[in-house]
Amino acid sequence: MVEKGVSRPPYPCYGRIPNFSGAVEAAERVRSIPEYVKAKVVLVSPDSPQRPVREAVLKDGKTLVMATPRLRNGYLVIDPLLVTDVKMASTISGAYKVGCLIKDLCRVDFVVEGCVAVDLNGNRLGKGGGFGDVEIAAARRLNEEVKAAVTCHSIQVLNQVPRSSRDQPVQYIATEAALHVCG
Repeated sequence: MVEKGVSRPPYPCYGRIPNFSGAVEAAERVRSIPEYVKAKVVLVSPDSPQRPVREAVLKDGKTLVMATPRLRNGYLVIDPLLVTDVKMASTISGAYKVGCLIKDLCRVDFVVEGCVAVDLNGNRLGKGGGFGDVEIAAARRLNEEVKAAVTCHSIQVLNQVPRSSRDQPVQYIATEAALHVCG
């Protein structure tokens, strides 16, 4: 991503879910996913490249649930009706100011995560801590039908990524260039 000039701050992109050029366009593609359109409560990871998705969730009048970094403090629930500054509320520090902290995940209708890499079968690699998979698994325990998407740059979509038994598949990949339905 660095060599191709598509990584964006924060730098370095190593050791984190990398931010990328086209994150806003990827977020716009998420807004066209049928399960997102129907959703009233959306869980979105706290990573930088998912900030445009968090903004969209609030602009669309949906309740935003955001995991706290490394799930240290549980989750933050942000009611869009209580938000006057979407840009501020979509950040980690802003979510702590306007959100309600809960220990355990509430029922959500849709999930959006980031990735380091993903394949068209929906196998997703995170940064190695397993937090995204924990978040998706928790959402699926409360709602078996919940679907998940990732936003990433198209160069992060690979032919195949390894998968372990704990990995949670995603059903959609939204990039700056396309929306893919996994299968």
